[in-house]
Parts: sequence; C-alpha cells; structure tokens
Amino acid sequence: MRENAKDSQRHAERMAHKQKIMNERIAQANKEQGVLLVLTGPGKGKSSSGFGMLARALGHGMKVGVVQFIKGKFQTGEEAFFRRQPGVEYHVMGEGYTWDTQDRDRDVQAAEAAWAEASRMLADASFDLVLLDELNIALRYEYLDLDRVLDDLQGRPAMQHAVVTGRHAPEALIELADTVTEMRVVKHAFKEQGVKAQKGIEL
Repeated sequence: MRENAKDSQRHAERMAHKQKIMNERIAQANKEQGVLLVLTGPGKGKSSSGFGMLARALGHGMKVGVVQFIKGKFQTGEEAFFRRQPGVEYHVMGEGYTWDTQDRDRDVQAAEAAWAEASRMLADASFDLVLLDELNIALRYEYLDLDRVLDDLQGRPAMQHAVVTGRHAPEALIELADTVTEMRVVKHAFKEQGVKAQKGIEL
C-alpha cells in the first residue's frame, strides 16, 4: 500500500483536486453527437459491453437495432431477452463461427445479407443506437468491402450511435471511431481449465 494512502486529509485533498479537474472537463464537453464505439481485442466482454449499452439505451426509451454477423448457429441469452423488449429490431445473420462453416462463399453471402440490414438501419434516423456484433470478424476475413462499411458508418444520421464489436478491428475503423476499447485476456476459464461456455456468461 502507498505511504499515507489511508491519511484522510491527504485523500480529501487529492479528491478535491480531481473533482476540480473533472468538473472543468465536463464543463468544456458541450458537444452533442452520435458516437461510434469500437470494442475489440482478444479479451472476453466485447459483445457483453455492447449489449449493456443496448440495455442502457432502452432504459432511456431509445429505439435500437442489432445485427449479429457471426453468432448464428446457437441461441444466446441476449437474443432471447432483447427480442422480448419493445423498441428492438434484432437480426441474427451469421451461420456460426468461421471454422464451423468452412465455406467462404456462404460466409460472404451471409455477411452481405447482414450488411444490407445494417446499412438500412444506419440510414434510418429513427434508430438511436445500432449494435453491429462481430462485424470486425467479417471485416478481418474480407467478407465485406471495408470502404463501403466505413462510408455507411460515417454517413449515418448525426445523432445516431453505432457500436461495433469483434476482435481485430481494422486500423481504418479505429481511426474513424470516437471511442475505442481494446480488451485483453488475463485468464479465461475455457483456455485455463477447459470449462465449456456457460449460460448467462458466454451464452
């Protein structure tokens, strides 16, 4: 533990200084716009974070859209839950993991069909937030034209938020994004202990 970490007076002084800095930053952040968020990296929680934002948006009465690009072979808890909620348009367009299909032409067709839905939502100002789950995987394998994806994301309505998940986000998407989070692995139950995917955690 740091020296004087439990000193109440020093703690109060540090927090007062931090409060001043944060209040100044908040006061200066007066711009309102739709935000493009990219959640990438090898760590667990990218899709979970995206769906957390989806729940937050619904809590504010916003209209949301979901397009899942890869996870189409099995039903997930988030799909079962969000399909029951008003204000949600939900599309599962993938045919499972890329190592399951082993058919590039089918994967390309599935990705293109998914992007047709995504592009429609990104052009529709009635959607307040659009979640493009595992889009980065489709981009990594070049199932979709990156320039087209970037153009549609950049051309969306001014107040619409978009969230893109998946490993290996391309640099051009990272550059375009307003907020990027890269998740890393410290430990994972599957790799370390052979624990299969659990309902409520991975499914």
